[in-house]
Amino acid sequence: MDLALSKEDHAFAERMREFFTSEIPAELRDRVARGEHPTREDIVTTQRTLNAHGLAVPHWPVEWGGQDWTPLQRHLWAEEMTLAHVPSPIVFNTAMIGPVIAQFAGQEMKERFLPKTANADIWWSQGFSEPNAGSDLASLKTTAVRDGDEWVVNGQKTWTTYAQYGDWIFNLVRTDPEAQKQRGISMLLIDMRTPGVTIRPIHLIDGGYEVNEVFFDNVRVPADNLVGEENQGWTYAKFLLGNERTSNAGVGILKNRIIRIKALAGSLLDDPLFLSRLTRLEVEIRSLEMSVLRVLAREASQPVGMPDPISSVLKLKGSELQQEATELLVDVLGPQGLAYRESVEVPDGFTPPPEGAVDALPTYFNWRKASIYAGSNEVQRGIIAKAILKF
Repeated sequence: MDLALSKEDHAFAERMREFFTSEIPAELRDRVARGEHPTREDIVTTQRTLNAHGLAVPHWPVEWGGQDWTPLQRHLWAEEMTLAHVPSPIVFNTAMIGPVIAQFAGQEMKERFLPKTANADIWWSQGFSEPNAGSDLASLKTTAVRDGDEWVVNGQKTWTTYAQYGDWIFNLVRTDPEAQKQRGISMLLIDMRTPGVTIRPIHLIDGGYEVNEVFFDNVRVPADNLVGEENQGWTYAKFLLGNERTSNAGVGILKNRIIRIKALAGSLLDDPLFLSRLTRLEVEIRSLEMSVLRVLAREASQPVGMPDPISSVLKLKGSELQQEATELLVDVLGPQGLAYRESVEVPDGFTPPPEGAVDALPTYFNWRKASIYAGSNEVQRGIIAKAILKF
């Protein structure tokens, strides 16, 4: 693959930049640029604007709102969106369950869910991890027992991101308790307003409320909410996680973080040790970006439903660089980074953080999770060893 941008690619990037900076309100983008988190309304409104112009799900099949773009164009779309500080479409919708439904579900389920998923009429949650089934996801215990035209679901999920916003949840459940681990797992779509579904928040070290526990107590789910075939959920989960790991490289996010570091570094940019650290980080981000492009270029040659194991390399390295970038910004701010919550007065003796740095310390804490979600980095090293290095 030629990684140099052609004249046409530059023109495409410019069109994306023009759209993002003209169609998405500047006030919203300015808040995101300052480090403030977009609200649920911000995210949904932005996704609906994108969808109205055919730009919410460009990687989906064309008949369901996708674009016949090259992998490089999809990358440029995502990068220009991030650099313009536009809230990304809901990842659970666009990068996770949407592609799974488009690839594996029947026509009726596609028609029922894909348009609403693309338009953010449904906010999806991800029901994968459990208290004793995180990295070893195949050991999950949540069960679904068939009872006539329904499934009866019992169990618990945890670390469910933004479940407080969720309308529906795509849930991995054990439908054959006698089968060996992966072979007895199915994927069910569950309306989170169904009786028996309980959501309990988990408050995090960064002071925020992002993840939840979700409990299922004799939740009755229509049988036709089963995705694809019974006991094939592990295949669909691998497909989903492959997409998630590629997107988790976070190249655009890293570039924005570098821009903020440079804007706040001041005289540190004259320090050779700091400059060396910053330059090495920039070089590694560029290397990660080129690796992302290579993975996207290989997609067409991969068997249907099979994730590229190289996506594990992207997730592993991307999460490490994300953590390193948050550490560097906190180091740049020093004591100023301690006064980070808008609702808390700046303590005596501390200087308020400069504009664009209010999220430095919370993000530092929050991004400790980057090396765990979508399969821990230890799991990614195992995949790399077996699937790529053939150990």
